[in-house]
Amino acid sequence: MIRTMVLTKEDRLILDEPIHDILARRDLRWYWIDFSKPTIEERDSIHSFGFHPLAVEDCLHVNQRPKVDYYDNYQFYVMNGLYHKTLKSHEISAFLSPTMLVTYHALDYVEIDEVWDYLSSNQETPLQDTKWILYRIIDKMVDASFPHLENIEEQLNRLESKSSRSYQIQTLMDELFVIRRKLSHIRHFAIPMRELIDRMIHSEKQNHSNEERRHYQDVHDHLVKLAAMIEASREITSDIRDNYLSVNSNRMNTVMMTLTVITTIFMPLTFIAGIYGMNFQNMPELKWQYGYFLVLGVMAILGFTMYLLFKKKGWFDE
Repeated sequence: MIRTMVLTKEDRLILDEPIHDILARRDLRWYWIDFSKPTIEERDSIHSFGFHPLAVEDCLHVNQRPKVDYYDNYQFYVMNGLYHKTLKSHEISAFLSPTMLVTYHALDYVEIDEVWDYLSSNQETPLQDTKWILYRIIDKMVDASFPHLENIEEQLNRLESKSSRSYQIQTLMDELFVIRRKLSHIRHFAIPMRELIDRMIHSEKQNHSNEERRHYQDVHDHLVKLAAMIEASREITSDIRDNYLSVNSNRMNTVMMTLTVITTIFMPLTFIAGIYGMNFQNMPELKWQYGYFLVLGVMAILGFTMYLLFKKKGWFDE
């Protein structure tokens, strides 16, 4: 889908005007053309603006790192957008000049739709310009990532509050790996965007006013906070994993110790039973009237004595 927005010099807002008519206009303050999940035919329309072939190539191909390139009459941005359905970061490209903003993204973004709806329905639209539109898109993208991270923190708090006995270790590991994967997706969005905003703030080519720098500095501060929250959550997942592994390992050691003690107690009893289970004719005590009871008594005393000894050493304590 391609949608267009034009603001004329008479402060008249025009929506959905064809691209070739927009490019032929001489009475506009600025225009915004948004390529949202374009078809192949719509995607080819990007060539009609006369952008540099390298910029167009970066725009159409994925796996580009966030950056800003400066050309004679415009700037080309590659940004990350956090897609709310998958929490994966995807690219948003933007061509910016004082009179033009062309955005290109292969997915539908709620945040871009919100900025579009605000401009198309707000009486203050003539007060805005293309630089403000780009800033609002970036700002909303950053702000929209916080609820996802706060939801992850709630999940971690729930895992921390659960008793170690109420969770199967495999279930816990599955949940932790899902959470860490989400954190990794958000991190892939936040860190490169923080570097991009930092370059935008300190680049002399941006020609930002002091007020614009303050706005972008606020976005940068949010990204710094976001990165800190991500790292803190990643550390918590590691701590929870290590704690549960430690508890599970200790529980396993207790079980193995108990089984070892039981096996150790029965070893001499098995030895005695094995000796008297052999079928030799001239074994002592075989024909003695009380031999059977004597052997049982010796085995009982031996087993009970070993049990008391192990219990005194604390081998049955959890």
